[in-house]
Amino acid sequence: MASADLSEELKCPVCLAIYTDPVNLRCGHNFCRVCIERVLDSQEGSAGYSCPECREKYEERPGLHRNIALRNIAERFLSTQPDEEVVGVHCTYCVDSPVPAVKSCLLCDASMCDKHLKFHSKAPKHVLCAPTTSPETRKCSVHKELLQYYCTEDTSFVCVSCTLAGEHQGHQVETLQEASEKKKEKLRNDLQTLMAETEEAEKRVQSLEELRRKAQVKTDGETKRVTTLFRDLRRQLEELEKRVLSDITWQVQCYDDIIRQLEIKIEDLSRKMCYIEELCNMTDPLTVLQESDTGDLCDIQEGEDDIDSDTADLCDTENRHDEQLHDGCDLDVAGISHTLHTGLADIMFGVTGGIYIYIQPADILLDVNTASNDMTISDDRKTASWSLWRKCPETPERFLGYISQVLSSRSFSSGRHYWEVDVGGSVWWRVGMCYPSIARRGRESVIGDNNKSWGLCRERGNQYSVRHDSKEIQLPDGIPSDRVRIYLDYEAGQISFYALCDPIRHLRTFTATFTEPLHAMLHLWGGCITISGKSQLV
Repeated sequence: MASADLSEELKCPVCLAIYTDPVNLRCGHNFCRVCIERVLDSQEGSAGYSCPECREKYEERPGLHRNIALRNIAERFLSTQPDEEVVGVHCTYCVDSPVPAVKSCLLCDASMCDKHLKFHSKAPKHVLCAPTTSPETRKCSVHKELLQYYCTEDTSFVCVSCTLAGEHQGHQVETLQEASEKKKEKLRNDLQTLMAETEEAEKRVQSLEELRRKAQVKTDGETKRVTTLFRDLRRQLEELEKRVLSDITWQVQCYDDIIRQLEIKIEDLSRKMCYIEELCNMTDPLTVLQESDTGDLCDIQEGEDDIDSDTADLCDTENRHDEQLHDGCDLDVAGISHTLHTGLADIMFGVTGGIYIYIQPADILLDVNTASNDMTISDDRKTASWSLWRKCPETPERFLGYISQVLSSRSFSSGRHYWEVDVGGSVWWRVGMCYPSIARRGRESVIGDNNKSWGLCRERGNQYSVRHDSKEIQLPDGIPSDRVRIYLDYEAGQISFYALCDPIRHLRTFTATFTEPLHAMLHLWGGCITISGKSQLV
């Protein structure tokens, strides 16, 4: 019963026979190699490939992986099942019952078990090999003799007759053992090469994994910084919104305050008016005069003229309130705008650690004292132009000879910065950054041709490249813009170049450990190039 269960587990799902050279797919299912290759061949040209067992899809033809453990189990199972049809090679001489063969004789075309092998001829011409059902493959198809040699000229196996009188007569031949050893030696060399390549690839993988780990750490930091930045921005914007809305609401509430004051005043005036009317309606002069002596409301003490004067004062008070009401009806839009703009400015300039938040921008200006004799610097120190030779005093800072180079007056020793250049006025130029200790004379002083500078170049027509330490890396495509950006992250040791097209295109990033401050640097041969923007600290 157990044997039957094992037999079911060892059957190929395609041919339903015991596995022969079993292989498996990524999904884990096993098949005979011949069976699965036939299935995959039938799926050629369709929408894709799939496993016959679980139907898992594969866009490309899946690789087959030998299942050595399953093969050994299947072979051991077959060796315990002599009555099965698939039992390997049987002894030719055991006619009563099939017995597995241990050797085959290529001369006799027979296979033998241990018993019959003891009585087999030991003569040299009787060549024994592993059990095989097709010994004819080891014999010459023409002379029916054993293949004992290898023709190096025709790369084919030959017998003795082929070398003596056949079509291989006179050819360079080797014994099979010699040819085998040579091939093994070549295979060993190939194996060493493959092992070296594998080791190099593994080292590369380890290096990339380390770089990925570092990049992940930096990415996590940047993500946290950006998240904090925008959280802070949202908080400050919400506070500014509340402040501006409060100002607007306050100005609307002024209506209520002014109306409330006027209502109180009207009530007071009404009370006074009623009292005066009562006095006016009295017929008893003595009573009128006695009541006027109270002075509770109008302080009427001097007769009719005094009453007229007090009434005028009340009218003046009312006019003043009307003016106040009129002023309150005009919403102070200018004041609200001032609060809004001031608040936004405070947010833009006050957030620390932001990305592309401009903090203390500083112009990049060219240092005239470093410009070579064949270069002219514009009055605003933004444009460098190639010119005829001019006499300039030789100084330690100036580039000498026909170098056509100039440095920026400002250097950068920390932080993140970028600056932009309009290169459309020249067809032969280099832009980038360098240490102040760069040579000032000779070819080694040109940007990119030393280990103290990094440059983006256009030379020889429309050929673009980046250079450092005299090593050039060609850019496969042209730059689709006349404006380029140079970005510096001093602490990270990175200088990056971008083409300011739409969208911005990254060209190349150099990584180094900076040991000196860095200056912006321009080089040209003909025409002019212009620094088109400011250096921004980001």
